[in-house]
Amino acid sequence: MEAPDLARVLDFSDQVVLVTGGTRGLGRGIADRFAQAGATVVVCGRKEPETDAAGITFLAADVRDAESVAAMTARITERFGRLDVLVNNAGGAPPADTATASAKFTNAIVGLNLVAPLLCAQAAFGVMTAQASGGSIVNIASVSGIRPSPSTAAYGAAKAGLINLTQTLAVEFGPNVRVNTVSAGYIVTEQSHLFYGDEAGMAAVGNTVPLGHMAEPHEIADVVLFLASPLARYVSGANIVVHGGGEKPVYIDAARV
Repeated sequence: MEAPDLARVLDFSDQVVLVTGGTRGLGRGIADRFAQAGATVVVCGRKEPETDAAGITFLAADVRDAESVAAMTARITERFGRLDVLVNNAGGAPPADTATASAKFTNAIVGLNLVAPLLCAQAAFGVMTAQASGGSIVNIASVSGIRPSPSTAAYGAAKAGLINLTQTLAVEFGPNVRVNTVSAGYIVTEQSHLFYGDEAGMAAVGNTVPLGHMAEPHEIADVVLFLASPLARYVSGANIVVHGGGEKPVYIDAARV
């Protein structure tokens, strides 16, 4: 494949991008970044956002339901004629005691964080594989999928499954559709307080990161844009860990004490 023109490599002006759960938090940051790069951006969620974003189209959909996903994908292709990038961002989980979490709770978490990305990927593949330009799927995972995840056991297990799903889909969907994962670390969003406390708590957590702060959504979004761009034309099945250097080994402080 010929090397891309670097002047146009992050120009998405001729592409249609779907960001699931793109109405707030990291998803909103990803959607905004693609819009800034000129893409036609569609976001979905169960509830319409309170504030509109310029150049971004909202579609109501439940990504856990195959029929809802199929209907949403059909609406996108009917309106815009194509789908070039899918970002499986919808996900998350509130803290819960693992020993007492109900089966209903666990099924819901796994459904949103693992089954839903598969449903969306299946629907997107049907469109992308018919396009001469193919497409790109980026799954948003978490460091919780590659290390212990206390109080969010089902979430961590689902994200670990999503990383494996990415590798499998990269094999099955190639060569026309690339599939990759971004495993994100600590991020400042509207729900950060559920895990990290107030501003002081978030600052303290940020100070444990080698790069000195929790990520802002656009810092994760920029990696997503890279994976969707021609710069990553030979990248598929990869899991890019974006965590500011990770977590300092606990033995370091313990040894000092």
